Amino acid sequence: MRAMDGQRSDNKPLKRNDVEKRKALLQLEAALAALGPKPTPGLRDTMEKRIRELKAELAEGSSKPRTR
Repeated sequence: MRAMDGQRSDNKPLKRNDVEKRKALLQLEAALAALGPKPTPGLRDTMEKRIRELKAELAEGSSKPRTR
């Protein structure tokens, strides 16, 4: 079956607001802290990279002036 335009499966990134990004960041940090001593280095590196990306996105978003 083909994806219809506008479906989540149409290979577009999900847009998240700052609250959702903070929640994802907290979950990733908790998961990274809960990893045992035996996970592959690639998994740990990937999680750390995503945490850095989320922190950068949040810092970038908070530096923008808010307009209402």
